[in-house]
Amino acid sequence: MRLKLKLLESKTLCHIMILALFFSLYSCINNGESKAIENAADISVSKEMIAELTAPPNVPTPVGRRKAKKLIVNMEILEEVGEMTDGVEYVYWTFGGTVPGSFIRTRVGDEVEFHLKNHPDNKLPHNIDLHAVTGPGGGATSSFVAPGKEAQFSFKVINPGLYVYHCATAPVGMHVANGMYGLILVEPEGGLPPVDKEYYVMQGDFYTKGENGERGLQPFDMQKAVDEDADYVVFNGSVGSMTGDNAITANVGETVRLFVGNGGPNLVSSFHVIGEIFDKVMVEGGDMINENVQTTLVPAGGSAIVEFRVDVPGTFILVDHSIFRAFNKGALGMLKVQGEENEKIYSGMQEEGIYQPEGGGIQEMPIEEGVSRGVVTAKTLAEKMEFGKATYMQTCFACHQAEGQGIANAFPPLAESDYLNADVNRSIDIVLHGKTGEITVNGVVYNSVMTKQDLTDEEVANVLTYVYNSWGNSKKEVTPAMVRVRRSGH
Repeated sequence: MRLKLKLLESKTLCHIMILALFFSLYSCINNGESKAIENAADISVSKEMIAELTAPPNVPTPVGRRKAKKLIVNMEILEEVGEMTDGVEYVYWTFGGTVPGSFIRTRVGDEVEFHLKNHPDNKLPHNIDLHAVTGPGGGATSSFVAPGKEAQFSFKVINPGLYVYHCATAPVGMHVANGMYGLILVEPEGGLPPVDKEYYVMQGDFYTKGENGERGLQPFDMQKAVDEDADYVVFNGSVGSMTGDNAITANVGETVRLFVGNGGPNLVSSFHVIGEIFDKVMVEGGDMINENVQTTLVPAGGSAIVEFRVDVPGTFILVDHSIFRAFNKGALGMLKVQGEENEKIYSGMQEEGIYQPEGGGIQEMPIEEGVSRGVVTAKTLAEKMEFGKATYMQTCFACHQAEGQGIANAFPPLAESDYLNADVNRSIDIVLHGKTGEITVNGVVYNSVMTKQDLTDEEVANVLTYVYNSWGNSKKEVTPAMVRVRRSGH
């Protein structure tokens, strides 16, 4: 019995010691954090400097080992019409004339003197809430500014990390949804470790009165925003902002750092680079580092810093892996890497064009009849070509490619296509109803599925007119009346 009591006393003593050690460590950690914040607040600044601000996807020069400064930030709010995608315009509200807004780069201990100007041609008052600010409203309560006016306030940056900023003027959601967000980086003392390339990527969701791809100047739709029914989910403000000639670049062997943000206002991003693994992720833009990550969550109003080395050449696709957002709503970018192949790691490029934006066109397997919706009417051949190209880039581009060349062993070419040029009615039927099974195009047999396209008679006529009048085809002009006849079966 005495032995049992001694064992119990020994266990109890061990538990007490463990708890004491835990609380001691917890207290040390908390005291360390408090002291770090106090120390950062006490860092003295030397001299003034004007902050370098950059438009996405570029970032300012790293702070390196510079001392803390009084950093002057001059930022102007601009309300401007921009292009969301081909043929679709939108009135963006911006910090610095871009979506996302200008990238701000600071270091712990900097004293930021912020000058926020609201351009006199703007229609609305605005302000700014910087998540890096320790103070009421993140600066929003000190920065409310009417058109033609300027607000000034100061703050000390005391916590290292990557932080979102956004407008917080009522209705807050509307201001954010119209593009009023960006990133501010607070580097630790001594700076971040050097890398070869750095880029700025920020996701946002947009809500328009017209459906995805509907042409013209589209106003903001508050009800869709409340319902979280986004028409576009994009990187850096618009569809295609980081594809083609706008792609970011690197060379084989370089280390790439992406400062990734999510302005929201609603959707969480599942950020992924197809064909790469993140060597390091600074989770939610803070101190915690995760390694060997495939996809990282970036909350609305949050961020992450991802780093990876590019070991082989090719085009690497940036996506929100909520995948319909990427291929159908616009959340797709490109990193083009040049350099020598490394067959130990990857055999090299086999086929181009596998990962391309597909646009907002709704596609179905070829079973049911199509439906119609109203669109702007093209009156001239030039307008038919313009509208047809927009539909082609949204609906057909991924499979048939920009010049109609198709994809070998997968999708037949439309350029100089004997099959296409032989029978215009057959072409209309395939667009309307889809097609499965073998066909022979220019002497080559293809066996794949052409999905039925949910397009109006006007859209079908325009896209076929564009195809027939491009790439060495027969220059036929397809009319909506021709499509109506084929749709009705008469």
